Amino acid sequence: MPFRDAAPLFILLILALPACAQTATQAEPTAAPNIVLILADDLGFGDPTCYNANSKIPTPHIDALAGQGMRFTDAHSPSSVCTPTRYAILTGRYCWRTELKSSVLWPWDRPLLEDDRTTLPELLRERGYATTCIGKWHLGWTWLDEAGELVNTRPSPSRLNNNQRNAIGQRIDFTQPIQDGPLAHGFDTYFGDDVPNFPPYTFIEDDHVVALPTQEKPDNMFGHAGPMSPGWTLSEVMPAITERTVDYIASRSEPEHQDEPFFLFMTLTAPHTPIVPGGQYTGLSEAGRYGDFVAQVDASVGAVMQALEEAGLGDNTLVIFTSDNGSPARSGANDSGPVGSVITQYGHRVSGPWRGLKSDAWEGGHRVPMIVRWPGEVAPGTVNSQPVCLVDWYATVAQRHGIELAADQAEDSFTLLATLRGENDIPPRDHLIHHSGNGTFAIRQGGWKLIVGNLGSGGFSRPGRVAPNPGGPQGQLYHLADDPGETTNVWMDHPEIVDELTARLESYRTAGRSR
Repeated sequence: MPFRDAAPLFILLILALPACAQTATQAEPTAAPNIVLILADDLGFGDPTCYNANSKIPTPHIDALAGQGMRFTDAHSPSSVCTPTRYAILTGRYCWRTELKSSVLWPWDRPLLEDDRTTLPELLRERGYATTCIGKWHLGWTWLDEAGELVNTRPSPSRLNNNQRNAIGQRIDFTQPIQDGPLAHGFDTYFGDDVPNFPPYTFIEDDHVVALPTQEKPDNMFGHAGPMSPGWTLSEVMPAITERTVDYIASRSEPEHQDEPFFLFMTLTAPHTPIVPGGQYTGLSEAGRYGDFVAQVDASVGAVMQALEEAGLGDNTLVIFTSDNGSPARSGANDSGPVGSVITQYGHRVSGPWRGLKSDAWEGGHRVPMIVRWPGEVAPGTVNSQPVCLVDWYATVAQRHGIELAADQAEDSFTLLATLRGENDIPPRDHLIHHSGNGTFAIRQGGWKLIVGNLGSGGFSRPGRVAPNPGGPQGQLYHLADDPGETTNVWMDHPEIVDELTARLESYRTAGRSR
């Protein structure tokens, strides 16, 4: 194992590196590219046809995007659940370094982003970018009562039961401005519904609700209990996000914006529950309502690409399409369905060849599609097998703009710029750290992957969990190069690999940085 003998020395060296070890080293072109980052919600590695020839879902627009750019086959979300991934994308820092050590934020939880941490949109705004977020936020807000006092005073993540959360919702004065949302963290504008299955069931624009949620969500509508605006329809969320995105792109072609680049963070709510595909998508797939909802995601991607071309912005826009984590493979029955049901009912493998689903430490929980289109910078029709992580976009953007990263900035982000440009074959990072929904850690180094503990499942109850084995292995070790399906735990056979990877993971956790 060639890395084994060098590992302890490497750990010491990397921890001693200057914090700004990854910075721009070359002159960059003066024309700043527009950046469109499309983040699907719970889209699996095996959903798009360009990733899975046996997919039962037509994805012509995602496939076309792959033909126009670079398709990554070893890309990973920083977490196998939602909120932590969004935090990491915007900060370049793993979310498990915050107070959120497992799971996600729940209804009315306090904001997770720190006030003193520079986010990606703040970084870009300092370089003259207009910035907007359209879609799902799920990073928390500060809500006020009629007296202007905080109603969600507990620190995040708060451990409250449903009754306590409902009581918070009843105290909120929705005529008050909402604080500590996207506008407080670098976005000029925001439009979305925060979380599609959480209250309030209404659209939020900038720092206020579009329509007051004056009634309670009916029990027969999918989602957590809470206030809802009259006439709220779950199936209208995705179309509204897409329409607003298309309108925003069109506005950027107007004369007053021609010299101002923009960053658009389009955060879809699909194919996450509630699984509510629009009528025109019903029956498009052979994977039930889930597949039809993925087809709607594909249509949204197509609408964005068409809008860029019609606005004359396609040639100078970096487009990134990816997912916040793997899919739980719910069929869409009753707007949801049991975990894994789209596999058992329709034979559609949402994770492709990989073991596991959303929330897992196994590959299916965090190995995600990632396609990058950047005319003039990324060669079309290319496939890249280097290990990368969505947390790396922060350092990539920084290097593109010649920005040195401070010691307390983007601590876990590695630049992908040379990789995107095909300038060398050296992987941008030599390791990956994974984190499951229940807080289980895993580390990948070369062909080896270590899961710290016996549960690869991140919290969903399903067949395939590795049960605790008293007296046996205390974790899982796989050689992915030989065992990509993570079928054979070789923990007991390679104690030296276990010790070295455990030490390396612990060094990154305690050092506060991995870059």
